[in-house]
Amino acid sequence: MIHEITPHVYDNAFHICTPKDSDVALYYAGKDMLIWQNEGAIDLPRFEQLNASAKENAEYLFSIDELGFYLLKAQPQVCETYAGSITMQPTQLMRSADQWIGFAGITGAQLSRWEESHKFCGKCGALMRHSSRERALVCPECKLREYPKISPAIIVAISDGDDLLMIKSPGSTTNRYHLIAGYVEVGETFEQTVAREAMEEVGVKVKNVRYYKSQPWSFSDTIMVGFTAELDGERTPFSLQEEEIADAKWIRREDIVLGTDSSSIGSEMIRNFKEGK
Repeated sequence: MIHEITPHVYDNAFHICTPKDSDVALYYAGKDMLIWQNEGAIDLPRFEQLNASAKENAEYLFSIDELGFYLLKAQPQVCETYAGSITMQPTQLMRSADQWIGFAGITGAQLSRWEESHKFCGKCGALMRHSSRERALVCPECKLREYPKISPAIIVAISDGDDLLMIKSPGSTTNRYHLIAGYVEVGETFEQTVAREAMEEVGVKVKNVRYYKSQPWSFSDTIMVGFTAELDGERTPFSLQEEEIADAKWIRREDIVLGTDSSSIGSEMIRNFKEGK
């Protein structure tokens, strides 16, 4: 999965520091980000490849190994040597980069979106400021404190013997099926969310809900919490939540078609079921 970057080590401890020439500069605009095409490989630009002014007001986010990653507020000028290889490209390309690079790119994007959407205090409207002691935005007037947005969601592999329940989303451009997933509502446990989403989306009652593992999924500011579950009772016709689900089916273990993307917890859970793990 995209966050599993061993042997590289991710450190998100809060610091206020100045970037070195060898550190990474992260810049985002909408759904795009600054990407370095490093001899055909997708990479992230270093400060030594940018105009010296890029270091001004660069905000430290985290480190991987000894490499610091900094967020830029304005698009930097690229040194002439790298003018054609460092350009704005879709952030989704991070899924094709080396795993630790991809993880860094999408994690930076999540923090960038949080700051962009919390420029002003949601309580009194004052301009927010960065905390000097933790990763937070603080209102200088009413003291409201905002932390990075992380939305909890569940994803569940529901089985009935050797069959796995899989769904397809409306508007899907492929024939790929995936697992049921959904955001946790106020006042719910994760297990209650599993039961509700299964019933709401396809009209299926589940039992033996068991925790699998979790995954930060920065593309949507989400922490995905994976579960397995079993069909409770006899099979009945699906009752689809049509705005969310285009189709649902039980698929035999041996008939499951695996995709090439192994970056998500959902793809890992499907693969594990197919392989009988």
